[in-house]
Amino acid sequence: MGNADSKLHFRKAVVQLTTKTQPVEASDDVFWDQFWVDSSTTVQDVFALVPAAEIRAVREESPSNLATLCYKAVERLVQGADSGCPSEKERQTVLNCTRLLTRILPYIFEDADWRGFFWSTIPGRAGHLDRDADDEGRPLAESLLLAIADLLFCPDFTIQSHKKSSPDTADDIRAIDSCEYIWEAGVGFAQAPPLNYVHDLNRTELLKLLLTCFSEAMYLPPSAENKVLNPWISFFCSTDNRHALPLFTSLLNVVCAYDPVGYGIPYNHLLFSDYREQLVEQAVQILIVTLEHEAGSAASAALQALDPSTCPSAEEEEQEPGGPDNLFVNYLSRIHREEDLSFVLKGLARLLNNPLIQTYLPRSTKKIQFHQELLILFWKFCDFNKKFLFFVLKSSDVLDMLIPILFYLNDARADQSRLGLMHIGVFILLLLSGERNFGVRLNKPYALRVPMDIPVFTGTHADLLIVIFHKIISSGHQRLQPLFDCLLTIIVNISPYLKSLSMVAANKLLHLLEAFSTPWFLFSSPQNHHLVFFLLEVCNNIIQYQFDGNFNLVYAIIRKRNVFHQLANLPSDTTSIQRALQKKKRTGISRTNSVENESMEGSRPAVPAEPGTLKASLEATPGIDKITEKSQVSQDGTMITVPHLDSPHTSKSSIAAGASDSESERDHEVNRTQLESARSRLSSVSSTAAWSANSDWVSSWKAKLPLQTIMRLLQVLVPQVEKICIDKGLTDESEILKFLQHGTLVGLLPVPHPILIRKYQANAGTAMWFRTYIWGVIYLRNVDPPIWYDTDIRLFEIQRI
Repeated sequence: MGNADSKLHFRKAVVQLTTKTQPVEASDDVFWDQFWVDSSTTVQDVFALVPAAEIRAVREESPSNLATLCYKAVERLVQGADSGCPSEKERQTVLNCTRLLTRILPYIFEDADWRGFFWSTIPGRAGHLDRDADDEGRPLAESLLLAIADLLFCPDFTIQSHKKSSPDTADDIRAIDSCEYIWEAGVGFAQAPPLNYVHDLNRTELLKLLLTCFSEAMYLPPSAENKVLNPWISFFCSTDNRHALPLFTSLLNVVCAYDPVGYGIPYNHLLFSDYREQLVEQAVQILIVTLEHEAGSAASAALQALDPSTCPSAEEEEQEPGGPDNLFVNYLSRIHREEDLSFVLKGLARLLNNPLIQTYLPRSTKKIQFHQELLILFWKFCDFNKKFLFFVLKSSDVLDMLIPILFYLNDARADQSRLGLMHIGVFILLLLSGERNFGVRLNKPYALRVPMDIPVFTGTHADLLIVIFHKIISSGHQRLQPLFDCLLTIIVNISPYLKSLSMVAANKLLHLLEAFSTPWFLFSSPQNHHLVFFLLEVCNNIIQYQFDGNFNLVYAIIRKRNVFHQLANLPSDTTSIQRALQKKKRTGISRTNSVENESMEGSRPAVPAEPGTLKASLEATPGIDKITEKSQVSQDGTMITVPHLDSPHTSKSSIAAGASDSESERDHEVNRTQLESARSRLSSVSSTAAWSANSDWVSSWKAKLPLQTIMRLLQVLVPQVEKICIDKGLTDESEILKFLQHGTLVGLLPVPHPILIRKYQANAGTAMWFRTYIWGVIYLRNVDPPIWYDTDIRLFEIQRI
């Protein structure tokens, strides 16, 4: 009954606030205390009892009352942080203020006139919020952020007190060294504090408010200009926050130490509430948002490449000797101890593999839902901490990350609402594929049997990757087409190191080449021929550098030799081009005609999203030539960056790579339409509306097709194979494979070309894509309560499928 009365009093206070036309004085504590002192409303209650329409009405009609409500709520949080919340009543007041601010802040952000409110000082009131005499006029936002940081290390509220609890011996919150109170053992902290679900719940509520503070980014339209820093994140992750290091460590350790399965008791997640999971979700979201914010590293370097006028002066460079200003990025980039790197990698791998766990009892194991946030966090680690990237690749542990990524890619390929998941998975693999060790690790046999609807095969992790990429290309939805270049770039990058492809994988590669080299496909878009160049480069790399073990691929090339002959004799006259395009219109062929094999036992097919599913729109991804830079592998194994011979404003065909003698020619390929390709290819509408293939265009790239190595191989081996078949009357391919296995082409092939690797290179476009994707994920994942639902989001659009 008491709880019902409490809700009634709270609702009355809200009604009073919305109906008052005169400003209520800030000194009227009797009125303002109704919102947080006497009530014990849950966060769900607050969202139900404070409707959006009423918040907007107060904002428009009684702005001074809304301003005072925000000010008084922050004041209460500051008082709670200063006192250390020794009583239960004070803790409840802090939680009530936290919930109310979480509800109101999005409506402050959606109105451009209000956005600066928290960053202004309120005349005559500043002194109430200042803890130090020298902090005259601290903005309300800074007071709020510092109070949240203090409250996250408040004894008996969010951390375990080290002293016996009594009013006389209570810890002075200002004297606490929060580095001794890190929430979980792990990076830089050895002791594991006892689990306390009340502390976890309180931390979760405060982190939810913190995330809401940071969400101002959602209300600004997307812009490639990455210099406008989010002031909330800039301040919170600066030296002004004395808890920055312990809080970063606490968030990271809580995420990486979390084990959703526990002791493995079946159905334990149905018997007990797991409060730690809610905390882990909020922690990982805070991490990816704060780490996403750093504009100083790769993104600004790319901006400088695009526009040299943005380069910092010598004086500016000298001012930043200690690394990034964002302390969260700074701390992450400096993690270097082996045991810390191992803790992070094992933690992320354990969580990402959780949904893949197979049990005899259906649904008996807890399955986490925050894998997208974990993938973004892994991406950030690889991008900001090169020691971590090298640690990941120096052993087969990288395969523990590869398998879940491939699982998610395969599972999401038919679902348009998970387009962002497809992109982040492919971006991670593109980043990893730029390192030689990744290709080498893929030669490990794939013994694990994760049920995926892919053909059954016996082979390596490289085979698994190729089979799944083939599945994505051949049976994914239309909006995945911009990713085809990335998928094939990954295969090109790993191809020089693949010792032995299985027959299944070899056939998949040849099937893609066959599909992409049909005349109607090559002539129907200005970029389609790049896919053929990629696949020819894969074949060349394997033949030149790994011929001995790849008899399956050599056999597949011999079987499909007509594909290469047709490419070499591709007609380029206008009549043939028109005839090929007419054939496409007549037959209505899909992009590839996939022949589905028998799938793995226990697998379920990838299914489209349920009608009505919400999805957040994404920015266009830049073309592959904008997000990669070429590196040539020298004889001693070191990477040498290949300089771009053209200006940043000239289109490059870094995609069309192959034999070294034609590489530089291809860099100057005349294809002006490629500058617009990134945006146009995202749309399902073909980019050929204002473009049509002509004879000169076809001839310009046909002459550069890197077919010499393959043609030489066919010239040598086809007569030998045919002779064996005739002489021995062979009908069984195993004998032919045995012959190819022991054959050699030493001295018969052209001089091996240098290995070219396309390494991922961040730029302003990818930085904007990541910001949009991260906030889209956070918007869709926070549904209880729906913090940003029905507010005027401008960073992306919410669409129903």
